[in-house]
Amino acid sequence: MKPRITAAAGLVCAVVILGTFTLFVGGTGHAQIAHTCSATDRQFIDTAQLNMAALGSIAEDYLHGDAKAGEVLQTTQDSLRAIEGTGPSDPSLSKTRAILAAMFTEYGKAIHADADKKHKDAGKYVYRAYGLANFAHDVLAQAKGALKQRGCDVTSLL
Repeated sequence: MKPRITAAAGLVCAVVILGTFTLFVGGTGHAQIAHTCSATDRQFIDTAQLNMAALGSIAEDYLHGDAKAGEVLQTTQDSLRAIEGTGPSDPSLSKTRAILAAMFTEYGKAIHADADKKHKDAGKYVYRAYGLANFAHDVLAQAKGALKQRGCDVTSLL
């Protein structure tokens, strides 16, 4: 004879599952992130700040005609390699790393399209790059307080 699950037993199971889920997500509907501030996290912050500044500077020069597309492409490739060479342990910084890698890639595509003799549309790549930059900003802004409490200041990336 098979055991039967009664309505009361089903209700108890549902309450236990819901209670466990509520504890897991902290009762706010959002999973609690365990932030860290390891040496690799600080290395990522420094690397990201340096490479964002380098890209911003060369991009400005390119817009004013003081840099060639090849120089900007080299900077995006160097920046991408530098970012990919980091390994932050903090979940928010790890997510930001992936977003910035995609942003550097899209910006490189924009410059390549702009420099193309056939005048391909660079706008869609620029739009994606800026969208990714905004997404990275949002991730960092949300984690800023918790990271700062642990010793990692991401203000320079905002």
